[in-house]
Amino acid sequence: YVALGEEEKRLLNAVSRNVRTIPAHTDLVREGDKPNVVHLILSGFAFRYKSTAEGKRQIMAFLLPGDFCDMHVFVLKQMDHSIATISESTVVDIPRGQILTLLESPRLSLALWCAALVDAAVLREWLLNIGQRRAGQRLAHVLCELLLRLRVVGLAGNSFELPLKQKDLADTIGASTVHLNRVLQDLRREDLISWK
Repeated sequence: YVALGEEEKRLLNAVSRNVRTIPAHTDLVREGDKPNVVHLILSGFAFRYKSTAEGKRQIMAFLLPGDFCDMHVFVLKQMDHSIATISESTVVDIPRGQILTLLESPRLSLALWCAALVDAAVLREWLLNIGQRRAGQRLAHVLCELLLRLRVVGLAGNSFELPLKQKDLADTIGASTVHLNRVLQDLRREDLISWK
């Protein structure tokens, strides 16, 4: 959204040094935690989710390489949702003070605001997805979104590797695993997706 110059790239590289590898299916942060760092995904897949008191899970966003997971740590005193890895992921933990330093750069500040606005737009689309689209449309929308976002970061052409289980996709579109399986079969039968 914003062309970054050498100085902005230097600033980003300087805060991207606390790199760690996180195993698949590991919470980076849990609902109720007091956040003190911002997570940046360098590789792998992660997701935002909330759980009901009965243990049902709703996935609310996928986090891909290049995504900041939780820029809102400056506003929230505690996390109102959880973030977990789907696949083994390389993550950078950026302390609050370093984020404030990044925000002093007008271009980086604008770039981070643009990224936050895009996140909000995607969330509104997901709300429409859950509330108004049929299950096949919901799944097709999520798969198309992932394809486009992975293309932007050079990880997809006309296909991509999707490290999700059917349970993850069911929790994304608000369906049972059995219903999700039927939806996958319908999309295949209509020759809308190829799934291996």
